[in-house]
Amino acid sequence: MDPANATTRTRTDPRIAILHAGIVGLTLTTAAIHASLGGLLFTLNAIGYAGFAVLMVLPGPIAAVRWLLRLGLLGFTAVTIGGWILFGARFGLAYVDKGVEVALVLALAIDLWLEDGGPAGVRRRSRSLVGAGVARIGGWRR
Repeated sequence: MDPANATTRTRTDPRIAILHAGIVGLTLTTAAIHASLGGLLFTLNAIGYAGFAVLMVLPGPIAAVRWLLRLGLLGFTAVTIGGWILFGARFGLAYVDKGVEVALVLALAIDLWLEDGGPAGVRRRSRSLVGAGVARIGGWRR
């Protein structure tokens, strides 16, 4: 599937709009849970999730790199889950939050597949960034 055609097709598909709304809702839900826990680490985590939620709905030029935001949110969520597995407290709300985060990971994976053509589509888009010179900022050339 060509990612450019996928984006055109999926913009008009109401199921994709529901998926995007679900991603934003799950992101804001886990942000609210982390904000309610208090402490610097939880507050920073909540701010990170809230920032991703805002970026996911912003129109304009940010839409061109929405695939990168999806990957970033996916990684952020995976690291949060991993941190909880290693160091987190085991209580009811924590398990609810991990369920929300696992659902978020699944929704993001589905969205990456539908919107960007899966791993191959993401690879093509990342290569187009390199071709545009974004990766040359650090002196790296292909």
